[in-house]
Amino acid sequence: MALIDFTHFVNDLATSSGQAILPFFRTAIAAEDKSRGGAFDPVTEADRASEATMRQLIRRTFPTHGIIGEEFGPENTDAEYVWVLDPIDGTRAFIAGLPTWGTLIGLNRNGRPAFGMMHQPFTGERFFGDCGSATYRGPGGERKLMTRRCASLKDAIISTTSPKLFTGEDLRAYDRVESVAKLARYGCDCYAYCMLASGHIDLVVESGLKPYDIVALIPIIEGAGGVVTAWDGGSAANGGRIVAAGDRRLHAAAVELLSR
Repeated sequence: MALIDFTHFVNDLATSSGQAILPFFRTAIAAEDKSRGGAFDPVTEADRASEATMRQLIRRTFPTHGIIGEEFGPENTDAEYVWVLDPIDGTRAFIAGLPTWGTLIGLNRNGRPAFGMMHQPFTGERFFGDCGSATYRGPGGERKLMTRRCASLKDAIISTTSPKLFTGEDLRAYDRVESVAKLARYGCDCYAYCMLASGHIDLVVESGLKPYDIVALIPIIEGAGGVVTAWDGGSAANGGRIVAAGDRRLHAAAVELLSR
């Protein structure tokens, strides 16, 4: 089955998950803490409702496919096609009423990211790609996504979820990069990667990511002409320490600073 056959289905997943989430947004929803004593790691009823809805659709439509999700764990991960789901990436923003969260829907084929979508149902935006091209669809219509040229860190806009999520040597490495950059913005979660693919942000640096935090974003970034890897230049698909850039020259400069 060709990957293009999944395009309509991914949009159905996005629509259904958005319908499950939006009744909870900007309400007095309670959040549980999954951190077990670490940094606050919230989960809400909206997270669970969204992922349950997507899992049900996947099982019904493609019963042989695998699933990796943030809230309910892995299923059949040895399958050729494995869906990688984060129902609300940016739950901290969600519970604060900020629209910088999104639903991440990724599809691995034979263990490699092949298609991804970030859906922001409140703003009505969808960012999606297949590693070869990437597209934005929203209130202003539809357009091709393209990263922008930026060869130098001193000219770069950089983003990370929060410097407080880095510790020890990772924090020192991040500080080396941010200290050179023109501008730093925090708290954007998956939205930062989509702004990179759109040509508004130049560099995103993160640490401690899980596969469901990044798999859906890799085909979007690469499809828009960017590059996303681990800090050591390896695959980003397993999460961990991630660096994404719109320009390969900027990526190389960031990796050099991060690996000192």
